[in-house]
Amino acid sequence: MTELSTLILDRIRDVPDYPKPGVMFKDITPLLADPVAMAAVVDELAGLHQVDKIVGIEARGFILAAPVAYRAAAGFVPVRKKGKLPAETLEESYDLEYGSATIEVHRDAFAPGDRVLVVDDVLATGGTAKAAVELVERAGAEVVGIAVLMELAFLKGRERLTGVELHSLVIV
Repeated sequence: MTELSTLILDRIRDVPDYPKPGVMFKDITPLLADPVAMAAVVDELAGLHQVDKIVGIEARGFILAAPVAYRAAAGFVPVRKKGKLPAETLEESYDLEYGSATIEVHRDAFAPGDRVLVVDDVLATGGTAKAAVELVERAGAEVVGIAVLMELAFLKGRERLTGVELHSLVIV
């Protein structure tokens, strides 16, 4: 295990039965509160690719993506739940374990050919990440990768993201 992996895993708190019975929630707030750990995560993610834009997926993805964009000297683009963006949007729906959801991005968020890194906190089933990739590509930009703090391997989200480079700082 790398030093960064240890730093991250030591600062992730397991919360049993949240948000519902049987779920083990991975709480990243202790990591976010640690300036050394937070800086290490941001620096690692910012150094993955030369990009024009960093996409952050609502909501916890915003927490990581905005400082990564700053550090990478790239623009930050929020991908939000349907109905939360004020201007004209593109939308993408996807299935969840317990239903479906829709995310949106502003239609003018990218210039043609922009190189984009999608950042989120956790990769679970991969539905949200795949939908974000499809939105970015429909907007005329190129997704150079997806970067997540933590991948929950047992949910097999990686399998839904074929053709896209996935970088997980830790895999549990």
